[in-house]
This record gives sequence, C-alpha cells and structure tokens, in this order.
Amino acid sequence: MPPRTRGGYTSSAPRRRPTGSERRRRVQLREVEPAADPDSVEHPQHDRDETEEVFEGAPGGPIDRCILRSFDKHIAAKIWLGEDRAPLKLVNHGAKLQLWELDMERSRIYETVHRSGLASLTSCSHRVASRPMLSAFCERWQPETTTFHMPFGEMTITLDDVASILHIPVTGSMISFSQPLHVDDANALLVELLGTTDVEASRETEQCRSPSVRLLWLRDHFSTITDASSDDDIVFATRAFLLHLVGCTLFADKSATSVTVVYLELFGDLSMVGSYAWGAAYLAYLYRQLTTAARFEVRQLGGYVTLLQAWIYEHFPEMFSSPDMSYTESRPRALRWRPHVIPDSLQSVRERLDRLQISEVCWEPYEDHRAEHPFPDIAWYSGCIKCGQVVEPYHPERVLRQFGYIQTIPPRPFTPPRPNRSILLDQYWERWTDHVLTDQSRGRRCQYSGSGESVPEYMAWYDRISHRIVQPPQLRSGFTTDARSSLPSHAASTSDTRNARALTLLRHVISGGRDQSVDYFWGALNEAHGILAGSDETSASHITPSPAPASHSTPSPAKRPFFSPPTFVYPPPASDDPPPLIVPPPPASDDPPPLIVPPPPASVAPPAPTADPSAPAPDSTASTTVYVRSKRKKKT
Repeated sequence: MPPRTRGGYTSSAPRRRPTGSERRRRVQLREVEPAADPDSVEHPQHDRDETEEVFEGAPGGPIDRCILRSFDKHIAAKIWLGEDRAPLKLVNHGAKLQLWELDMERSRIYETVHRSGLASLTSCSHRVASRPMLSAFCERWQPETTTFHMPFGEMTITLDDVASILHIPVTGSMISFSQPLHVDDANALLVELLGTTDVEASRETEQCRSPSVRLLWLRDHFSTITDASSDDDIVFATRAFLLHLVGCTLFADKSATSVTVVYLELFGDLSMVGSYAWGAAYLAYLYRQLTTAARFEVRQLGGYVTLLQAWIYEHFPEMFSSPDMSYTESRPRALRWRPHVIPDSLQSVRERLDRLQISEVCWEPYEDHRAEHPFPDIAWYSGCIKCGQVVEPYHPERVLRQFGYIQTIPPRPFTPPRPNRSILLDQYWERWTDHVLTDQSRGRRCQYSGSGESVPEYMAWYDRISHRIVQPPQLRSGFTTDARSSLPSHAASTSDTRNARALTLLRHVISGGRDQSVDYFWGALNEAHGILAGSDETSASHITPSPAPASHSTPSPAKRPFFSPPTFVYPPPASDDPPPLIVPPPPASDDPPPLIVPPPPASVAPPAPTADPSAPAPDSTASTTVYVRSKRKKKT
C-alpha cells in the first residue's frame, strides 16, 4: 500500500527525509512570520520596486500599465474596442424604508436606533436613481487605485464625503464577523437574537436558499411591535429594524429582496452598536461593488447608490444636480438634492464626462457645512478599510485637490493584505492617528479655494498611466456609418469644441436666475448661436443643423434640459470649396412689396346676404351681434 502524505494524499514514491539546508530554510521562514503587532501589517507599504514587469500600452491609454494592470478586463477597454453594454441595473430600497417607520408608538426602538448613529439613514435615501449617470461613473472606476479616473485627474469618495452626505460615524471599531456563515449558524442567530422558532428560521433560510432573510419577512414579523409590547419583544424588534435598515441602505446586495444574517451579529449587544465605524465599513463595501461593476460582463451595481449619486451632485453641480431650496445645513447633505433621472443616454453622459473641464468641478463642496459638521481628521488616514472579509485600500494622497491641496504625483498604490489577518487590520485601524498623511505628504494648499491645482508634471504623468477618454472618437454621437469614413479628421473635435463653449455660456446664463436683464439674455443667446453656427472662428460650410420641429411640438425652454447638446448632421463634403452664397434680389423701389392675401379655404361659410339699401343703417355693435348670432345659428 503506498504511503500517505501529510496532506492526506497517497503517493507511489517513498517519503524522503528533508536535508539540513531545507530544515534551515524552514526555520528562517518561521522567523520572518509577522508578529501580532499592528505596525508589522504589510498593507500600508507602498510598492516602490522599480524592477517590475513593464506592461504594453492599451488602445486609448494607458501607455504605461504599471498601475492599471487589469485594464484588459475593464469595461473602458471593451468600449474602446467597439463593444458596449446597457446601463447597469441598480438596487434601490428607498421606497421600502417608508414601509416601516418609527412613530411615537415606537419611541423606545427609535431611541436605540438614534444612539447607534444610523438614524439619519431612515430619511436621507433617494427614491430615484439615474442609471445612465451612475453607469458612466462606474466606467471610470479603477480597482487598483480605488479612484475615478477623470479627464483631468483622479477623484474618489472619501471618508469626509461619507460623514457629510450621510451623517453616520466614520470613527470607531472595524466591523468584523465570522465568515463564512453557514445556514445552520444563521438559523441559530435568528433563534437567539430575534426570538423566532427553529421551524420559522429554517423555513425562511430555505426559501432564500442562503443564510439570509427577506426584508418582507422582517417587516411582517416585527413592524407591529410597539412600546406596549414586552421588553424582550422590543429588543427583538430593534434588532430586526437595524438589520432591515442596513439591508436596505449600507449593505444592500444584488438580490434586492433579502439581507444576509451575518450582520445580525453586530446587533447582539445593542449598547455597542454606536461604537462601530459604519461609514468606513460602508466605504469599503462600496469600493468593492464599484470594482465588480467595472468589469465588462457585470450588468448590475450593488450597494447604497444614494451616497454615490449625492457625491456626483456635490462635485458636479452644473452638470447633473437639482438642488432643494428648502434644505438646511443641519441635515445630511444627501437631502440637499432632488434626485431625478436625467433624460440623456449612457453614451451622451459618457461623452459629456470626456469633455469635462477642471473648472466644472466643485472640489470642496462642504465649506458651508463645516459649522454644523466639522471636517473629520480621519479622512487623512492612509491605509486599508474593511467590512468583514472585504478589505480595500484608501488613498487620500491621490485626491489631494478634494482636500484643498495641490495635487502631486502620488506613490504607487499598495495591495491590500489577506482578509484572514483581520486582527492586525483592526489594531492598525485603532491607531489611525499614527497613519495619517503628514504635512510634508500633503504639500501646499491651493492658492485659491476650489481651484483644483496640480504640479506641472502631474498631467504628463497622468496621461501616461490612465485611460482619460472612454468613448472612442470614431464612435461618438453625430456620426453615421456611411459618413464616418469621409468625415474630415478635424470635424469631430471642432464640433465638440463648439458645443462645449456654447454650453458653458448657457450654463452661466441659466445659473444666474430670472432676474437678469433681457439684453443680457439676448446677447448670450446671440453669442451661443454664433458659436454653434461656426461664424466666430471656423467655417461652417460642411455643418448643417438639423431642421427645427414645428412650433406646436417644440417643448418649452423650462422642460428642455440645458445640458443637451444640439444635434448636427455631418454630410460628406462635395468639394473643398464653400457653397455659393445666395443673395436675394433687391426690391424694385422703396415701396413695400404688395401684400399677397391667400384665397379663403373651401370650408369658409358663404357670405351673408346684402341688406336692403332703403333700411336704416344698423349700429355697429348690433350688426356684430347679429352676425355672431347668425353664425352660431348656422353652425347649429
């Protein structure tokens, strides 16, 4: 019988004793094993090895793929090659939160929820989410840097954004729980922490086919409990409400109907719920959802889309936002905006982001919010954040402009450690004050607030390592398949420049409100018309605007989105010479031309009979009345 090896497998070869050199090598490997010291965890070490493998560039960028190593599987790489996908499906439970509200009859439950720091989530969720807008930003998310790669540099969602938009705690203990959770363990948690029976717990997990429970099941079993119920029932209902709350908001998954029972472990001791860093845990969870959605084969975005949508509204107010004029700074910034679905397509939003200028970004949107919600110093923390087994790097040094500092070339991003070293990650996070960016790492502040400055060599470096333009020029809107090959090479860039200049001018006019003078409006519209017609700098001989619809079908200016660029048709030019200018002949004299009256239509009623000349002339008012009456009588 062949001998059995240590791993349990059999081998036909006899077992060989290790040599002395192998034993010494094993001893050396044991000696370099990291000790249980938070400073020994390897995730904050930046990768500065200059002898790494050099990857070939990708079409449209990046030229140097030393950072974006997995770009071949990215959705932006597929789009550049001619492949595309529909807007992502979204998971949004904003309407479900209103099905379980905490009124005065449930004040004891609300007090516990308020102490947990999660009470703001019950009211700041957006009920509407824009799929094209969120999908276009997912196409710019790069997993290696955990940032959005915009045309002018990197941006990301920081801990300051989470604290200001949602008003949930970003400091405290890391969220850790046992993984993986078996169905039997989930049933035991339901019985112990929610007071259900074994039969009910087993039936629910079997229906979900996972260690999860339905959100509807939680509402049906615990939403009727009030302050008049027993103390145990109130405790069970409080835990169920918190599980329902995080399942609808922070940790919403792609099932759209259920929540995993593993989060119930965090609510075992209700007095400790407020000690967790919920904002940091959710940010790690959102980073992972964006990383998953950046792959070409993925068709759905999980996570709490309210934060992502409000972050876009805050930093790009001129492009997408619709503010709520009744907002006050004491409330979460998510309530500052009225969510709406933009009428543009995914390709239109993608092209608008490709043309985005640095002056259109609001880099520091929370200056008016600091009196009510000061800046959290933990936002300068540089390291890893986690949510259970999800560990993601957090790089504030890559987005210094969002903190009011001049952007420099950042160090290479570090690779997060293995999730099984959760104890060391927790200890590292607890000592976050030792791992914030120093004053030297932050550099100098911008000369003007919100200017978005960077060092001169930053854009040259960024253009080499990033994919700045997502939509390829040959596939932009306004092109047809027949005319694309014969279109001049400069036509696309000329049209984009004109549209951008005209839209920038019109945005300033619209943002000024209705108190501006009519002359200012007329001058701005005249200038915008000149830009779009090409009469200011370039010839418009080959650009023919589409004919305007009839006046009865033209929407009002208030209903027409001001950011929608006009549609142009680019026919292939017949020759390089401009078309002849047709001038109408001058009039023969100074007298105005005769007025040509068209003949009356056939449906006009016959003229009224002539009156008797011997009869007295009737009064004009009376004649009019008689005429109208006779006309009505003829109609009847």
